[in-house]
Amino acid sequence: MSTILAVLVDGVIYASWLFVIATGLTLVYGVMRILNMAHGSLYALGAYAAASLAGAWLRAGWAPMGSYAMLVLAALLVGLVVGPLIERGLLRFCYGRDEVVLVLVTYALFLILEDVIKLVWGVESYFIYEPYGLLGNVEMGALSYPVYSAVLVGAAVLVGVLLRIGIYGTRYGKLLTAVIHDREVSAAMGINVNRVYLVTFTLGTMLAAIGGALTAPTVSVVPGMGVETIVLAFAVVVIGGLGSMQGAALGALIVGLVRSGAVHFFPQVELFSIYLVMALVLAVRPRGLFVAAEARKI
Repeated sequence: MSTILAVLVDGVIYASWLFVIATGLTLVYGVMRILNMAHGSLYALGAYAAASLAGAWLRAGWAPMGSYAMLVLAALLVGLVVGPLIERGLLRFCYGRDEVVLVLVTYALFLILEDVIKLVWGVESYFIYEPYGLLGNVEMGALSYPVYSAVLVGAAVLVGVLLRIGIYGTRYGKLLTAVIHDREVSAAMGINVNRVYLVTFTLGTMLAAIGGALTAPTVSVVPGMGVETIVLAFAVVVIGGLGSMQGAALGALIVGLVRSGAVHFFPQVELFSIYLVMALVLAVRPRGLFVAAEARKI
């Protein structure tokens, strides 16, 4: 019984981390039709920035609880600085091109950002474990979990709620929906499509950076950490359906539980199990579990 509980709890924690990252990826694709291969590097930038800011805060001898604010601040800075820089400086020149071209452009950007990370932070590992253990542990029967894991789950729930309110309950959300359905008609009606794209990509970058910043205290921050992350995020959005927030949530939960079950029962097939589930879902639903109907121009 304790093993089943461990599978469920570990799966939900892992799914929460994946959901935060995958939402940024699926949001950018849903609005801009860009399959952003550089998303993993933006995640890594968030992790490095968080390790640097929180580490500087703690080395200065200030209140340890302030390190959590530094994690959030690092993610916001990466989103607000790097997101607009990439969108205005590169992607806006590629709008209207074939999706394969955009994939190649963002893949080139991924390679560039990986080298930029090494130039700025070097190749050594960064550790910022204090926020992970600062809140203590909580007992669940025979199991013990750090309270920080609950922070990850809470962050995923908060991100999901805020995105739903933002998309369905605000003026910007209505503009976003209009641009998703038809960019040309939206522009003809006076919507500033370029501004919508700028805000969307900045938000997607910020979500990737938040995922990296919240993960930084739980792992060693090393070069290349974004590579595995982008593969897992792609698995989530492909299972759930590209461009679907509900799909990202369900896909993250499926991947989290499957991965957790494999770790506990069949650790030798951990990574294979995720891709097996993805293949099975795509065999039945080639476009994922949740795919919005698309209008055809005739």
